[in-house]
Amino acid sequence: MSGSTTARRTVRTDVDGEVRSVPAPRPRPARARTGRTALGQLHAARMCLAEAAEATSPAVRFVSAHLAALRAAAAVLAAHEPLRTRRRGRPRSVWVLLPEADPALREWAAFFAAGADKRAAAEAGLPRAVTRREADELLHDAEIFVSLVEDTLGIPGQPTLPVPEAG
Repeated sequence: MSGSTTARRTVRTDVDGEVRSVPAPRPRPARARTGRTALGQLHAARMCLAEAAEATSPAVRFVSAHLAALRAAAAVLAAHEPLRTRRRGRPRSVWVLLPEADPALREWAAFFAAGADKRAAAEAGLPRAVTRREADELLHDAEIFVSLVEDTLGIPGQPTLPVPEAG
């Protein structure tokens, strides 16, 4: 079927060549999709925080905490109107786009952008890429950031529950 839209009616040509006029489909509200996307990103951020809290390796803890912050930043971008993008050039980092979407998060964006190389080194398995203290501190900061994003977006937060000790 091929078709064209004219004032709330869609003219369609079916496979037999007959022309039919049918009601145009209703456009979906963009906010509903955006809301689900933002909620999904925040849910993923909380899952990353839980993974970081359970991790025994500093590298895994650091990477998971950084990814939680990345997902929270993506939720902010999903909840805002689309940003002007360039048609050509390199893709821009979420940490570059975040201050454009919400200037109040500029310092957080700079903080997490500064840790991206360290996360890459930890993901690559480089020995001593991060210390236990660095991983613990990043987890703490990521928890604060995710909670801040939830507050900013008006989404009820779900604090990361402590993991019971084995034994």
